[in-house]
Amino acid sequence: MNETGGVVGLFQGVRLTPTQRRIAHSLVQHASAAAFLSAAEVAELARVSQPSVTRFAMALGYDGFPALRRRLRELTGNGPVAGPHPAANEMQQAVRGEVRHLDRLADQLADRATLTAAGTLLAASRPLPVLGLRAAAPLAAYFAYFAAKVLPDVRVLDAGGSLLADRLEQARAAGATALLAVVLPRYPRESLDALRDARAAGLSTVVITDSPMSPAAECADVTLTAAVGTQLVFDLHTAPMALSMVVLQAICDAAPDDAQRRLEEFEQSVVRRQVFTS
Repeated sequence: MNETGGVVGLFQGVRLTPTQRRIAHSLVQHASAAAFLSAAEVAELARVSQPSVTRFAMALGYDGFPALRRRLRELTGNGPVAGPHPAANEMQQAVRGEVRHLDRLADQLADRATLTAAGTLLAASRPLPVLGLRAAAPLAAYFAYFAAKVLPDVRVLDAGGSLLADRLEQARAAGATALLAVVLPRYPRESLDALRDARAAGLSTVVITDSPMSPAAECADVTLTAAVGTQLVFDLHTAPMALSMVVLQAICDAAPDDAQRRLEEFEQSVVRRQVFTS
């Protein structure tokens, strides 16, 4: 098991408060470094109070944060934590962080069972609604642009309010059996409400989010995670975007004949209409 998977295992089966989920998320994102941080430094990293970190450790069954930190060191190894490249500026560090997130995602994909389950659920849904609000809206649109080449009816749900519930009901009435949702920090409340509404309506829910500790995971039948970069003023979504294309590949793999036929029809159409210059 990789170090991130080991850290995630600490929280499985434990009911955490929203503040505690934020701490858990920070520990997962910074697994190696967190094993050498003080409670105050973890609190600053997670943007919570230091007593919250102590209470979090005790909620996991430890006497305090030092005991939890010892366990983190056991899970991640006792070697020195690699620091940033000596010549790296903050921009380079942020981009290198995305490389590490992609490496972590690649490690997760060694076990394809969860991804295959997601692809099977989504491939069977006609239409396929794709939810993405606020920061997740561009990623939902990106996924849907390509998914429309191999699926007959992809519906992007990128606006909240009462119309969102209407569009979910319309998709269900039209025959949808599953929903793909992209839910990224800061986790819009409307996205979580929509996931609950979808499940109540009988839709299976597949969620792309940033961490197993995400509140969206509680509303998902299948959860797929890819870390979000947090080193710049605004988050970087490199790994979630890559994961969305991996999910689309899993959809194609679940129904390869249909995907190939639809793709060939699309190519014939764009050639006939001279859509592209090359």
